[in-house]
Formats: sequence, structure tokens, C-alpha cells
Amino acid sequence: MTGPLDGILVVSLEQAVAAPYLSCQLADAGARVIKVERPEGDFARKYDTVVNGQSAYFVWLNRGKESIKLDAKNEEDLALLKRIISKADIFIQNLAPGASTRLGIGSEQLRLDHPRLITVDISGYGEEGPYAKMKAYDMLVQSETGLASVTGSPSEPGRVGVSVCDIAAGMHGLIGVLEALYEREKTGQGKSIKSTLFGGMADWMTVPLLHQEYGGKAPGRGGLSHPSIAPYEAFETKEGGPIVISIQNQTEWKNLCCQALKKPELFDDPRFDTNENRVLNRAELNQEVGNVFGAHTRNEMTTRLSEARIAFGSLNSVADLTSHPQIERMSVDSPTGPVNLVASPVQFAGVSPTYGPIPELGEHSNKIREEFSN
Repeated sequence: MTGPLDGILVVSLEQAVAAPYLSCQLADAGARVIKVERPEGDFARKYDTVVNGQSAYFVWLNRGKESIKLDAKNEEDLALLKRIISKADIFIQNLAPGASTRLGIGSEQLRLDHPRLITVDISGYGEEGPYAKMKAYDMLVQSETGLASVTGSPSEPGRVGVSVCDIAAGMHGLIGVLEALYEREKTGQGKSIKSTLFGGMADWMTVPLLHQEYGGKAPGRGGLSHPSIAPYEAFETKEGGPIVISIQNQTEWKNLCCQALKKPELFDDPRFDTNENRVLNRAELNQEVGNVFGAHTRNEMTTRLSEARIAFGSLNSVADLTSHPQIERMSVDSPTGPVNLVASPVQFAGVSPTYGPIPELGEHSNKIREEFSN
């Protein structure tokens, strides 16, 4: 396949989610991605067997790559890996901290040997500090960064239901790679990029952190209630299920009161006249709004909300998402047949994207070994 990164060679010594997420985006953009797998394979291959005998995580993150089985502890295989890296534009790794350096493929050494090379080290906590050697998986980092403390119901913390720490680390690594490629066009020099699960999620936790440090208290867990905006939550209707609404400013608050709720007196009520007051008096606010929603069907309320230009949405299940009218799909080949995935969120106007197949373990080993034999 071709794309903006056609001609770019990526070598990724990767497993699990963060690094594969990054390399998958590069493959989608047309880069050639060689996925280096341990002899037993990326352990994400065996997380589950729900997609025609394959792991959901693996089929999501590994389209368009070439797979080579390689034992980096074997002298000949390590020499082969170094030869492949010497030809690469980008080298990605998310081994345990220090492992790549012990193998002689640490980013510092590689950048000395290959000045044009862009290296990406993805880790849990980085290479320095008291947590540097700690193992880091997504839910552990959700807990360490305080994300779990602002997620869930008031009665207990919760895990965000997707691997946000891994995905954030991969996304931030991708941003760094694209910046480094652009800079290399001007300077001829590569870059060493560091992306961590902890750092990415700490950044995403900035708003609760600022509330804690400047306001003395972080937002609590509120289920589907937004911690600092109201009303911004789900309200049950008389028939047809709940509706989630979001009020972002005073104009929307006025429209909600006067048009959707048909209770204009609420707009000037001193309990609710500013967003801060609405948050402070959330229980009374929700009672007022909930009484109106509960007296009407879902269809009646969505008509009112639409006419008032109020933002709203459905409280869907994953089953609902499968048939959502807005979802876009792509079919990707795999060793056990086509897989129906969500289309890449990165789209270019007037371009019909194509996506490479999901590789079998070691599918391209012989070809790659021959290509980089000397």
C-alpha cells in the first residue's frame, strides 16, 4: 500500500498495545513496518480468541505489518536485527526498561551509529526515577495517576473500559515521530523520543490536578455526571430510555429552560444562574430537570432538545454501537479470514484508504532474513 509515509521503513520490537498502536498508525500511513516478535509471538496474540480464533487486541493493532520471529538473545538473530535497524528510518521498542541497552540496541547507541535514525522508547514510567524499573500495565497506571479515583460511581473507583494509558502513550509517540520526520527533512538528523504511559495519563489528568492544587479538592466520582459542568448527565424518560444532555454555556442553559423544559423560571433561579451554582446545587437541579424528562417519552424530549439546539446523545451499549448509523467500517484480511474493523479515524478528503492484512506469526521471516542477510 502507498500513503504519505511510503518509503519509510519502521522496525518495531513490540508487544501488547502502546508500541503496536503507534506502528499501526504508521503502517496505515504507508510506511513499511517490520514487526519483530519473540519466538512465541507478541503475547497480545493470546489475550483471547474471540475474532475467529484470534485476539481482539491483536487484530485491532497489527494490520499492514510484516512479522518476523526473532530471538534477540540469540547472537545471530541479534546481529540480523541490528542490520535491519541500520536500514531503518524509525526504530520503536517497548521492552522492559534497560533491556534494549543490554542488547546493544539502546536509543543512545543507535543514534550515535545512525544519526538519521528516529528512535522511540515506550515505557511505563520512563528510564529514571524511583518507578523506572516497575512493571507498568494499563490498569496499574490508571490507578497510579489517580484516573481511577475520578472514574466510576460515587461508591467505588472504576477502570476506564479501554486501555487509555497504552493508547495515550502510543499517540504521543506518534506525534513525536511525525515531528521528528518533519525536522529530519530540514536537518538530516533523527531524534530520540520517549513516551510513557504515566506521563501521557498525567497530562490527561491536568484538569483534576489543577482543581486539587488550586482549589484544594479534586472532582469526585460522579458516574455519568460531569464533575464541573451541570447539567451534563443522563436523565431517564417516561418511555424509551435515558438521554444524556450537555449544557456548556448560559445561552444553552436559557434554551434548555425556556424551550426544552418549558420552565423559564429556572433560568433566573439563583440556585442555577451560573454553572458553578448549578454544580453546587446539582441535586436540586437534577430533580427539576429529571421531573420534566420523566414526564415525557424519549421521542418527545429529543424533539424538544433538537428544536432548542441542545446537545444530547443516547446512552448506548456496545451492542448498539455495532449498528450505529454513524460508524464507518473497513475489512482487513487475516490468517483466519476477513475481519470487520472500525475504519481509521484519520481520513483525507478525496482519498480511499487501503489497509494491509494482519500477519501470521513469523509470516515474513524467511523473506526478511534473506533481504537483510548481509
